Amino acid sequence: MPCFKLVEKFVSINGEGPRAGELAVFLRFCGCNLNCGYCDTHWANTADVKYELVAAEELVAYVKSTGIKNVTLTGGEPLLQADIAHLIELLGAAGAEVEIETNGSVSLKYIASLSPRPAVTADYKLPSSGMEKYMLTENFPYLTLQDAVKFVVGDKRDLLRAEEIINSYGLTDRCHVYFSPVFGKIEPAEIVEFMKERKLNSVRLQLQLHKIIWEPDMRGV
Repeated sequence: MPCFKLVEKFVSINGEGPRAGELAVFLRFCGCNLNCGYCDTHWANTADVKYELVAAEELVAYVKSTGIKNVTLTGGEPLLQADIAHLIELLGAAGAEVEIETNGSVSLKYIASLSPRPAVTADYKLPSSGMEKYMLTENFPYLTLQDAVKFVVGDKRDLLRAEEIINSYGLTDRCHVYFSPVFGKIEPAEIVEFMKERKLNSVRLQLQLHKIIWEPDMRGV
């Protein structure tokens, strides 16, 4: 029976992505293959993090018990979990609207073939993250209008690189595109001015709602 390394589960609102502001059940898995300088969930990726091994059927039962239809699979990097496709299929069969938050370094080819297909919010790691070399631009063709690419921006160089990627791959014609500031590193107003100067139609500024509503480092929200 497939089991998953779960570090927390809770009901809150989606803080970002196309479903921002909507209620969702969060399933957070441990482990990540990247090490971004601004990561706000480092605790979930340490070698000594405490986790539960939970069967897929137990997770589906938990989701059903909440009465919430949106389910966000996050981490860490959820696509590193063995048999994650099985969990996605079970959740979809149970009527859940599944969204995956992925770091942009893991192939989406198999996920894109699932039915019902989950929504994907994929990061593109910019220079200030130190992880851009791991980004898989070959994932972009798998994205659709239900999906999103999120650029977490820390400085002007990040903004310029994000614009280059958006234009090179026609992302605004393919999916939702968001700029999200690294908390405490860049003012949102600076991002807005850049968007105005560069006429970035169909790109959206998105703030992390959970960091505004609650304390920025609070867990379980």
